[in-house]
Amino acid sequence: MTWRYLKKMKLEQFDFPMKDFFIEVFKEKIFLVGGTIRDYLLYGETGQDRDIDLVVTGCTYLEIEKKLKPFGKTNTVGRSFAVVKFTKDDKTFDISVPRKDVRKDNHSHSHKNFIVEYGPQISLQEDMKRRDFTCNSIALRLIDMEVIDPFNGIKAVREKKIVMTGPETFFDDPLRILRCARFASVHKFAVDKTIYLHSKNVRLDELSAERVVEELFRLLSESEHPSVGLSEYFKLSVLEKLFPELYILTLTIQDAVFHPETDEYGHHTVWIHTLITVDVAKKLSRRFALNEEETLALLLAALLHDTAKAVTTKWEFKRGRMTVTSIFHDTKGRDIAERFLSDLKIETRRNFPLKDVVLALVRHHHRIYDLYRNRNKVGFKAISRLVRDLDGREFLLVLLDFADRRSREPEPLNFDDLDEISHWLLARKEELNVNRESIKPLVMGRNLLKIGVTPGKKMGKYLDKLYELQLDGVFHTTEEGLKLFTKMNK
Repeated sequence: MTWRYLKKMKLEQFDFPMKDFFIEVFKEKIFLVGGTIRDYLLYGETGQDRDIDLVVTGCTYLEIEKKLKPFGKTNTVGRSFAVVKFTKDDKTFDISVPRKDVRKDNHSHSHKNFIVEYGPQISLQEDMKRRDFTCNSIALRLIDMEVIDPFNGIKAVREKKIVMTGPETFFDDPLRILRCARFASVHKFAVDKTIYLHSKNVRLDELSAERVVEELFRLLSESEHPSVGLSEYFKLSVLEKLFPELYILTLTIQDAVFHPETDEYGHHTVWIHTLITVDVAKKLSRRFALNEEETLALLLAALLHDTAKAVTTKWEFKRGRMTVTSIFHDTKGRDIAERFLSDLKIETRRNFPLKDVVLALVRHHHRIYDLYRNRNKVGFKAISRLVRDLDGREFLLVLLDFADRRSREPEPLNFDDLDEISHWLLARKEELNVNRESIKPLVMGRNLLKIGVTPGKKMGKYLDKLYELQLDGVFHTTEEGLKLFTKMNK
C-alpha cells in the first residue's frame, strides 16, 4: 500500500464532536479543511479538543445561516470573510463559504488590501488555492471521508516540507513569511528553497505591529526549540527587515575563549549565543511550569539580553591577550530592548507587566553572577535590593542567568536541574527571609502624615530615603523607622 492510501484509511477513523450532525444538515456539501487534517496526519490528534474549520459548497452565506439557526446560536461577526460562527452544546465551529481574495492595489501588501469574493460560484479548489501552504490545503469530505488533495499536501506532510500552495499569490500576505518560520519551528518542517529566493524581495513594512507580535509570540510559545524559527527569520530576511536590533547580532563576534559556542560554520556570533540561550530558557520554562506570560517574559529577555553587544563590542588587551569585550552591554541593552518592545507596542499581557519585567531582566542579567563572585560579602542589603529591583520576580532572573551561562556548554540542553550558582542565590534569599512581602516599605505616607509631614515632593524624598535605609537593615519595624526619621529631622 502507498503511504497516501494508508493515510486515507487513517482519516476514515477521524472524528470530532457533532460530525454526524453536520453531515445530516449539509450532506455531501460539507468539508473539513485546514490544519486539523495536517495535525491528525502528523500526530494523530483528533478534533475533540481543537478548533474545527468547515467549508460548505453550493450554498450562499445566508442559506448556511438559515440551515443552522434552528439548532444553535449563529454569529455573523465573520460575515465580511464569509464565516458563520455556530455554537451548539458549548462548542463553537467556523463554517465558511468558499472564497477567494482579490487584490485591490497590486502595489500594496497590506492585509487590508483585499476584496473577499465568496459564494456558491467559487469552487472548493479555488478556496483551497488561496491558503498558504500545501500541507494546509487538504480537505476531507465528511459524508464519505474522501480526501481532496489537489496540491499534494499529503506529500508535503509526509516529507515534512513547507511548500507554497499558490506561488503567484503566496506573498500577497507577507505575514505568511513569518508563519512559514513558525511552522518550520513547531512542526520541524523544512522550508522549500523557492520561498527563501523570493522572500528577500517582499516588503514587510506594511505588516501591523499587532500581527507581527502575534506570530513572534506563537513561535516562542509553541515551539520546543524556538531557535529553529528564529533561524528561519534570519534566512527569510525577517530579521533584517523587521528586527534590525537582532539582525546586527549576526554580524557581531564574541570572544572564542569565553564564548566557545558556534554555528555549523564555526562563527562565534552573539546571534548563535542568543539562539542557544533562548532554547535553554524554553526548556527551563517547561521544567519549572511557568505560565504563558512568565514564559514570554523569560524568552523575550533571552532574545534581547545581549542586543547592546552590537554597540559595545571592541578588542581589548586583557588577561594577557587581545580579548573581545562588551563592557556595560547589560545597562545599555535595557534601552535597546525598550525601543524594540515599544516599536512592537508590547506593554502588558493579561494584566501582566510584560514590558517592565523584560526590561528588568535584561538590565540585571549579569547581577546574579556578580553577586556569586562576591558571595562571602553578600548579605541582606544586596539580596533585598535584587528582589526590589526585580519586583519579586527574581526567579525569572535566576533562570535567565542560568540560560545565559549554560549556552556556553558543549551540550547546553543536556541538564536536569539548575547549577551551583542558581541554588546559592535561592538558598541565600531563603536564609535571609527576603521576598516581595518581607521587603514591603514599613514607613508609608500615612505614617508621616500622622506626625505632621506635609504631602508633596519632600515627603516622597523622605519615603525613598527611609526605604533605602530599611533595605540596608538599619531598622526592622515601622516604629523604629519613625523614630529614626524624627531623629534625622530634628
